[in-house]
Amino acid sequence: MDTQAAPQTSHESHEPLLFGFGFDATGAAHSLTWDDVLEGKLGVYQRAWLHLDRHSAQAQGWLYRKSGLDRLTVQALLQEETRPRAARHGKGYLINLRGPNLNEGADVEDLVSLRMWAGEHILITLRARPVRSVSDVQKLVLSKEIETSTGALVAGIADQLTDRMETVLEDFDDEADRYEDELLDPKVRLDRSVLPEFRRRVLQVRRHITPQREALATLVRDGAQSGLFTDHDMMFLRESADRVTRLTELLENIRERSSVLYEEAIQESTEETNQRLFVLAILSAVFLPISFVTGLFGVNLGGIPGAGSPAAFATLVFALAVSVIGTLLLLRWQRWI
Repeated sequence: MDTQAAPQTSHESHEPLLFGFGFDATGAAHSLTWDDVLEGKLGVYQRAWLHLDRHSAQAQGWLYRKSGLDRLTVQALLQEETRPRAARHGKGYLINLRGPNLNEGADVEDLVSLRMWAGEHILITLRARPVRSVSDVQKLVLSKEIETSTGALVAGIADQLTDRMETVLEDFDDEADRYEDELLDPKVRLDRSVLPEFRRRVLQVRRHITPQREALATLVRDGAQSGLFTDHDMMFLRESADRVTRLTELLENIRERSSVLYEEAIQESTEETNQRLFVLAILSAVFLPISFVTGLFGVNLGGIPGAGSPAAFATLVFALAVSVIGTLLLLRWQRWI
């Protein structure tokens, strides 16, 4: 056991144990308290599941001093920035997965991280922000709707994370459909500023969902040999991995659609600008002769033709009208209008 002292932290007020279960030989679940953990009562049970607050100084201290995990594993569980992965380490698995952020006031695409140490006799899960999928599996344990082996719990968590992620990506798909309809509907003016933000949200989810597919694929590939996962567990993991693969493909499709939508919106904006410039160019062409003639006759010099003739103004107006009509006919003949 590593006796390395836990690092200093400012999160002293966080409860270390969010919930915990001890499982007896029959698989029945018994709730655990933090005092039970500190007093070493985990050994009374055949298996245990501890869900800890990663920011708790007490939880960090226990992981370093009393959990039995080596320092490298604990550091991997506590590090700030992680990407989804699954790596076999000794007789257990170090697993990092991500799920949608369904907490109040949070952006759903700001995925929350769940770190896991899955050993033969203990499952340790850690989070910094609440993860709804863990609460879902906790309810399944309490209602006796899930097997309580380490492999079954890991498979259950992966399944619930995937369920939640499917809902989020379906909403993204519906949002992309709505933008497409608005872009094609001439009666609706799409706010182009929403498209870059939508694409950013899609890319933020894609950044983690792709490695999550690889993490689940690793569990499917190597899990059966570890002895932690039964055939039933492997079936659930394989199904979760397949679903995440489909979600990755859906996300890639949404990303491409968002790019196409943005390009179409830019093209539409460019066409509108060109149309306005074309109208201005036509007006300039029509009124250019008029401006030239009126400017020429407006000079304050002697010798202006027709200055003493009462019919000069009518003649000038008639000539300018003929010039406008002639210019319009020329533009029409050139099929510019």
